[in-house]
Amino acid sequence: MYADYADLIHLLVALAIGAVIGAEREYRSKSAGLRTMIMVSLSSCLFTILSLKIGVENPDRLAANILTGLGFLGAGVIFKDENRISGITTATTIWMTAAIGMAVGAGYLILSLFATLIVLIVLILLIYVQERIEHRHQARTYRIVCPYRQETLDKYEELFKEYGMQVIRNTQRKTEHRITGRWVLIGTADNHRHLTEYLLDDPSIIELSF
Repeated sequence: MYADYADLIHLLVALAIGAVIGAEREYRSKSAGLRTMIMVSLSSCLFTILSLKIGVENPDRLAANILTGLGFLGAGVIFKDENRISGITTATTIWMTAAIGMAVGAGYLILSLFATLIVLIVLILLIYVQERIEHRHQARTYRIVCPYRQETLDKYEELFKEYGMQVIRNTQRKTEHRITGRWVLIGTADNHRHLTEYLLDDPSIIELSF
């Protein structure tokens, strides 16, 4: 009877942990939010409890199978836009929530609560550090289309350097009447803003994306 009561406590703790982590993801409008994190935490906890009750010869296989089963959830929240991959933090949060749920199911309540605190610090507090870094070191993809006049778009690379940009990659493609350039530039947010203001006023540019 005591074991059943303890298991119920573990499930409630797993629910609370999943709710706390999921609320943070929901607040930031991520694809895996409150209910998803609750279900991940609860299911991992319950699988662990059942496996311990049934008896597993090799506990390592239990953890491996749970994390393998969660792989499709992680893949579902990762997507690629034009110049960056999004959703990796949410995918890894799903994995971490599962690990915490397993710790709760195995009875390691203090460990799981401490791990939850670390997750919240990473998700809530370190985002300001990340934003600070991105403000000073931001990568963007620029695409410029101009009329073709027997010249390349190399002049823009000199312009990028004047605005303090580092050119990571560039390609140029010519059609019959137009020439298109694509660059990946790294610089501060302010430098990107000043550069785009200049490019938007450039009368020789037919199309501009950034």
